[in-house]
Amino acid sequence: MTAFDLVLRGGRAVLPDGEAACDIALRDGRIAALLAPGEACAAAEEVALRGLAVLPGAIDVHLHLGHGRDISRPRVPGDADRESAAAAAGGITCFIPYLMASDPFEDVLPDVVAVTEAGARIDFGYHPIISTEAQLAGVARYAAEWGAPTFKIFMNNRGGEGKRLGLPDIDDGFLLRLCEAAAACGGMVCPHPETIEMAWVLRDRLMKADPEGRGGLATWNATRPPFVEADAVQHAAYVAGVAGVPLYVVHTSSEEALRAALRQRAAGARVFVETCPHYLTHDVTWEGGDTGKINPPLREPTDREALWRGVLDGSVDTVATDHVHRDASAKAGGIWAASPGCPGMETMLPVLLSEGHAKRGLTLARIAALTATNPARCMGLSHAKGRIAVGMDADLAVVDPKARWTVTREGVVSSAGYSIYEGWEMTGRVVHTLVRGRFALRDGALDDRLVGTGRYVKRALRHAG
Repeated sequence: MTAFDLVLRGGRAVLPDGEAACDIALRDGRIAALLAPGEACAAAEEVALRGLAVLPGAIDVHLHLGHGRDISRPRVPGDADRESAAAAAGGITCFIPYLMASDPFEDVLPDVVAVTEAGARIDFGYHPIISTEAQLAGVARYAAEWGAPTFKIFMNNRGGEGKRLGLPDIDDGFLLRLCEAAAACGGMVCPHPETIEMAWVLRDRLMKADPEGRGGLATWNATRPPFVEADAVQHAAYVAGVAGVPLYVVHTSSEEALRAALRQRAAGARVFVETCPHYLTHDVTWEGGDTGKINPPLREPTDREALWRGVLDGSVDTVATDHVHRDASAKAGGIWAASPGCPGMETMLPVLLSEGHAKRGLTLARIAALTATNPARCMGLSHAKGRIAVGMDADLAVVDPKARWTVTREGVVSSAGYSIYEGWEMTGRVVHTLVRGRFALRDGALDDRLVGTGRYVKRALRHAG
């Protein structure tokens, strides 16, 4: 009988207390030992890493997993297969999609979890999007029975705005009651922050002045400018503080919104800040046109740099993708008609390695914190994921920080079939991805034997701020 199932030899691991040259021994899907380089042991298999960096597997806590152009939920196992393959290609070993429905989630979750488990190559959770009275009444059950204690609310779903998503209107009273319900069950609220009434005023003005949308990304940014986002962030954070619930601010896109969150944090609110790779790399000057329509919009170059400062100095807690896998045809019809969103799971770690580590000195330890340790802590996964330590799930992303490669459309794995990084030369690439000790990606190639091995992970929040 062998002592270990697998030993990864010769890598440099990003551990909780810093980088170290060590060998990593795995058994029964978990990290069994951290060995001195070359330390003798018995193992069924050894893999030589030859100096590659080993990060804790990335955890993408913001994405939309759907079916075709519908991003509400997966309908068949193939939906989970394709997007979890994209995740594994990018070093993501666990993700938590937002689950959207108008029915009570008691009627939805069993089927969604079963469908996802049948196709997923990586582990997963779900965030319920709370939009109806029946869903609000079920908040405590979702947290206790399903281990789903993180609840999204679309603050912009007013005046019929949610119709395109099949969701009803909500108001500030609903926001307050959700915050109270989440606080009572040890949960957290994740608002989509926009003061939509102001956005309507600006949109109507701009559509009148530019009915053809010739202003492109700059026009889209002007319809929902940073102050619309920042106003909602400070409002939601204040209400959450009153209710005594932590707030996780999704897809922070602007300097104003980041400052608003930090002001509330300084005032005593428990506020976590997420941004996305596309807000760190793209802005209104991008030549990709309507393909870059995202909500919140791509901002000005000054916003990009402000977010990078937040990433570097610790103001930003997490980086997640807000991955949307609608294909490129959904961008047709001009800026007013184009569908918002873009894919991003395959490129999240490469972007941070290339644009952050190689160009801005972002440390590998900070990348691990942004993409694994902090997401696990914020979202109730730190009991099993997010760190390279004995006893933790053997979820690992082995990367070559110096590898140079070019993003191509032909190389895209997601069903989106395109990337906003096409033609970009990256410095830093994912070589291997291990999920509970098994290679989902090995030497850059996906292993289809992992289809259906992903498991639903129940979560419980333990952070105090």
